[in-house]
Amino acid sequence: MNNWHVHALKYAERNSRTRADSFIFDDNHDAPHAMDYFIWVLRREGEVILVDTGYDTEEASARDRPILRDPRAALAQIGVQAEDITQLIVTHLHYDHAGGIHLFPNATIHLQTAEMAFATGPCMCHGTLNAPYSADHICEAVKRVYQGRCVFYDGDGEVSDGVTVHCLGGHSRGLQAVRVRTDAGWLCLASDATHYYENVFENKPFPIVVDLQNMLDGFARLHQLASNRSLIVPGHDPMVTKLFPQDGPEYCWRLDQGVAKAFPY
Repeated sequence: MNNWHVHALKYAERNSRTRADSFIFDDNHDAPHAMDYFIWVLRREGEVILVDTGYDTEEASARDRPILRDPRAALAQIGVQAEDITQLIVTHLHYDHAGGIHLFPNATIHLQTAEMAFATGPCMCHGTLNAPYSADHICEAVKRVYQGRCVFYDGDGEVSDGVTVHCLGGHSRGLQAVRVRTDAGWLCLASDATHYYENVFENKPFPIVVDLQNMLDGFARLHQLASNRSLIVPGHDPMVTKLFPQDGPEYCWRLDQGVAKAFPY
């Protein structure tokens, strides 16, 4: 089978953050530290797989976290219509990754069993743990289960030839990374297994964490999943937009051909 093309689409950003928001242990906590928000598109001939959904304007208003563009509009600019998405990998159910499941009415979602159990279980009685989740988003995922349109994985699994998922946990109980076979080698869409390059390459945990050991073990697993260090793609690092070549709209970057500049790690 042919290899996959992979695009990262940026739909939001937060520039008012500091390094204290990104690292548990850091010597310069007050320094600014921006965050970008992405969804990812895998394409091979006529096959399309969406990885994560972003969130919509309603959620943006509720959380006072504006988006730059509706994920559906971002996809349309690269020739992908929301109604045509039938396969959707949800790396985890936090609002910024699963807040748009309802925007893709024809999609079957691919999710870790542990993530659904966590997001619907007693842990959600704690405000600290449920803060990144929104009940409406979880209910939408549950509806897909009752419609027979949810594929569950317990650990590692294959979504399609050349696309596999791997449960790492840490940031959430059932967080999964996505491994994709590309012309550049095995690419690992880490999602929030590492928000930034600095997390994984300097072994610095992100502050929103359910299981710290799983997060640290996950950093090591990311190295195993990618063919080389430059093919580990963090979930929120603005550096992604500097390292990979832009392709099409100003908010779209091509990942499957590898980095276009010297990799700093």
